[in-house]
Amino acid sequence: QVQPVESGGGLVQAGGSVRLSCAASGASGGTFRNYAVAWFRQAPGRDLDFVAAITWKSGNAMYADPVVGRFTISRDNAKNMIYLHMNSLRPEDTAVYYCAADEYYTRSASQYTYWGQGTQVTVSS
Repeated sequence: QVQPVESGGGLVQAGGSVRLSCAASGASGGTFRNYAVAWFRQAPGRDLDFVAAITWKSGNAMYADPVVGRFTISRDNAKNMIYLHMNSLRPEDTAVYYCAADEYYTRSASQYTYWGQGTQVTVSS
């Protein structure tokens, strides 16, 4: 089991950048090894949307179309951390961002077993 813990959200102006972090914790120390880790987001009144995902072993990544070219997901094996680098932010990127982990590498939120509590990102125009 692993418990993702997000950090790094906040208020940023349109066009700015933010880096979100996702740490692995758990009863046995927690590690993302052998997991795929994804970021999802949920804006007020909207469904949970896929943002990006990465495989721990190979580092393969995939992105939702609205963030391609602006967001980058990365991992730090030594620190056991996942990051979401968000550039050229837009007001429509405002949402609560969640980190999720599972053995399956997918865009489907329903396939992810382990979820963090979320971190708010607000982009002002």
